[in-house]
Amino acid sequence: MIHGTQGRNADLLCFSHLRWDFVFQRPQHLMTRCARDRRVYFFEEPIYEEGAPRLELRRSSGVTIAVPRLPHGLDDAAAAAAQRALLDDLLAAERIADFVAWYYTPMALSFSAHLEPLATIYDCMDELSAFQGAPAALKAREAALMQRADLMLTGGQSLYEAKRHQHRNIHPFPSSVDVEHFARARRIRHDPRDQALIPHPRLGFFGVIDERMDLALIEGVADRRPDWQLVLIGPVVKIDPSALPRRANVHYLGPKKYEELPHYVAGWDVALLPFARNEATRFISPTKTPEYLAAGKPVVSTSIRDVVRPYGQQGLVRIADEVDAFVSACAAAMVENASERVTQADAFLRQTSWDGTWLRIRRLMDEVLRPADVETGADGVAV
Repeated sequence: MIHGTQGRNADLLCFSHLRWDFVFQRPQHLMTRCARDRRVYFFEEPIYEEGAPRLELRRSSGVTIAVPRLPHGLDDAAAAAAQRALLDDLLAAERIADFVAWYYTPMALSFSAHLEPLATIYDCMDELSAFQGAPAALKAREAALMQRADLMLTGGQSLYEAKRHQHRNIHPFPSSVDVEHFARARRIRHDPRDQALIPHPRLGFFGVIDERMDLALIEGVADRRPDWQLVLIGPVVKIDPSALPRRANVHYLGPKKYEELPHYVAGWDVALLPFARNEATRFISPTKTPEYLAAGKPVVSTSIRDVVRPYGQQGLVRIADEVDAFVSACAAAMVENASERVTQADAFLRQTSWDGTWLRIRRLMDEVLRPADVETGADGVAV
């Protein structure tokens, strides 16, 4: 905790298990907004290659991306020592003195625990310990991070409910949306080249294709309705590509840039959230749910808790798990009253912008960066 106003625009060091250029999601949305009024450094996990340790720096959307490049063959201790040295060099070279430490991965404590930030924030966007290939030390590191964190955020309501008794200052921040970006899909009339020749009706998904996907459901829907075209956009990670359903009506278009997504969604008849129900999806709050709605598309999802509440309960998303029920839900979505759904969705989405989410988070960050008697402005931000 600091006093006065010296922390208001302190630099921010973000430690992330997700790469900046992987998929544009929660970290990118929050960090680009944070960078509007302070320097932000996004410290990624290392890439292993030949040569001596070095730190690659580049700029994107006002954020400085720092990528450790380490030599092959380092054990965990040596890799942590190398990253610590690179981190210390970064602080010295960039003259980073007063800063906030923001963590997406507790594993970064292995090389950053010696830091003395003005405040520590843990943005727990997923239950990472439930993911395939999670490090054995992850739970212990998370417990250590929660002990030192001044502020903890969760990526959804269900994750908050699971962890709310584990931290003294924890707050839920479910997925938000850049409405203007995805609402462009409502006005786009031309398909991207790789989607243009795919017939209608099209049922689409964008996001990471990994162990959270219900591949049996995708296969079942494709088989049950061979006249429907399933369009899947995104990188395939942590699963064998050979395990993916291969049908004439299932189309894998690969990763796309965030800027391109509205152009693809514009050409879909239904947007899908075909997630498996397993430990890896127990606490997820898919960012794509409000993004699909902002694009004006009907949405069908499996019974993911943070989709059922609030989207399913408010009638904004149809919920189904088994193949027959999922097919029926998609068929109903194609013939619904779209104007009524869009009007209802737009009213809901006005409360869930990333700008609004960042403003609320910034207020909480200011609270741990100043004493209670610091004067505040009308928006609650220190002045």
